[in-house]
Amino acid sequence: MEGACETGLVAVVRAGVLDVAYERYGDLQGWPVVLLHGFPYDPRCYDEVAGPLAEAGADVVVPYLRGYGPTRFADAETMRSGQQAALAHDLRELIDALGLHRPVVGGFDWAGERPASWRHCGRTRWPGW
Repeated sequence: MEGACETGLVAVVRAGVLDVAYERYGDLQGWPVVLLHGFPYDPRCYDEVAGPLAEAGADVVVPYLRGYGPTRFADAETMRSGQQAALAHDLRELIDALGLHRPVVGGFDWAGERPASWRHCGRTRWPGW
């Protein structure tokens, strides 16, 4: 199948100040979904969700957020921040780096705030959201 992605393949993409590790499920031509884990979790919290979404036609991206797993700062000198604005910016950079168009974004726990923060930060880039 053209655009197919190996289930749960861990990849890394440069997204702003981060080299973001992420897992991807489903068809790369599917409707994009980004799932954000909370604290102190990681992508394993979506193991029972990513597969069914992919089977329904989604291109599911589950990143390791800053400070988790193999995600790293590209430059060791970059100032660290856990503020929602910084985390929302990470999300925007990841979406841009992967070339996702109007993804469905979901999260829980402290990551549940990120979609709302990101929507505000992305308003000038994606009018109508």
